[in-house]
Amino acid sequence: MEKILDKFLRYVSFDTQSSEESPSQPSTAKQLKLLSQLQMELAQMGIEAALDQYGYVMATIPANTGKKVPRLGFIAHVDTSPDAPGNNIKPQIIKDYDGGDIALNPEKSLRVEEFPEMAQYKGQTLITTDGTTLLGADDKAGVAEIMSAAEYMVTHPEFKHGEIKIAFTPDEEIGRGVVKFDVGKFGADYGYTMDGGMIGELEYENFNAAGAKIHVAGRNIHPGYAKGKMINACLVAMELNAMLPVEQRPEFTEGYEGFIHLTSFKGVVEEADMSYIIRDHDAAKLEVKKKMVQDAVDFINKKYGNIVSADIRDQYRNMREMVEPHFHVVENAMKAMEMAGIKPRVQPIRGGTDGANLSYMGLPCPNIFAGGHNFHGKLEFVPLESMEKAREVILNIIKLYAEA
Repeated sequence: MEKILDKFLRYVSFDTQSSEESPSQPSTAKQLKLLSQLQMELAQMGIEAALDQYGYVMATIPANTGKKVPRLGFIAHVDTSPDAPGNNIKPQIIKDYDGGDIALNPEKSLRVEEFPEMAQYKGQTLITTDGTTLLGADDKAGVAEIMSAAEYMVTHPEFKHGEIKIAFTPDEEIGRGVVKFDVGKFGADYGYTMDGGMIGELEYENFNAAGAKIHVAGRNIHPGYAKGKMINACLVAMELNAMLPVEQRPEFTEGYEGFIHLTSFKGVVEEADMSYIIRDHDAAKLEVKKKMVQDAVDFINKKYGNIVSADIRDQYRNMREMVEPHFHVVENAMKAMEMAGIKPRVQPIRGGTDGANLSYMGLPCPNIFAGGHNFHGKLEFVPLESMEKAREVILNIIKLYAEA
């Protein structure tokens, strides 16, 4: 079998950033290069796999046990976040990590003082960035774990399992990962996304989510003659943002606390654009936050004369109510972790996964750790041993359902 590290390093060499600005599916053609690679690798293993026009790879490993077993699906996304550079990634492999700070380059380091969780990986192998790009463990660690588990099954026919479904998706990072995903065609009864963070994480509830795009139409007049005439769109946008509660910014929230997060600001005097993401585990509280944004827009329009437009849209919902009626999917994941010597860390996702939308599409789909830390940024890293344990958890889940 190929080492999981080799798979991961190969997958992160592909630039697969998605783009919120693109209307296509997938949003960037470069994602298809890795998706095609995965289809080819599955076929080389002898696993039937297809890549459709929307960028979904779906594959099936036939059952090799004689009894009726639920069909399990394992899902990961190939795209990386637009929040940091995703091309020309140069992973650094830190063997036998000594528990101290790690210099990524002369200007940037992973510091234990800032990320104390690093210390628990002393003696392990850490894979980091070189400080200039993200790593792509979100979610190419999940991709590598699923591919490694699939390879194990086809090379170990003595391992008994039901019918196993595999899917790799594009555009998860921009909230469009399963917009065109055909759950019926996929054919799984229950699913797991391998898209969580540090080892032990298990999540079956997530944020309810909305996004807001705000445009301010200013009026540009020569500054020497601007009195009573100029409307500076940048300043108006700043005024609007200042009306939103500071304590509900993400840097001041945790646990079940939601937030309103300004993700981008572009502007000149003539016009300005802002993008927000709005999150809360409680659907009613999300509506309150959306109204705060709309109320700020309405106030500014009343003050300046209808110069602001806002497009506020729901993105995904909390999966909890769709997963709880099938709670065995959570219980078996917990047992699978314990079998691997891992203490489960059941917690709400302060974000979202494809599993949230899939759960509402009829495929109950909790989220399991992929092993990485500091996603979406240049300080991202993943312990090799966490990826190996995630593969073990996949196989343990399959075993539990096959033996039930």
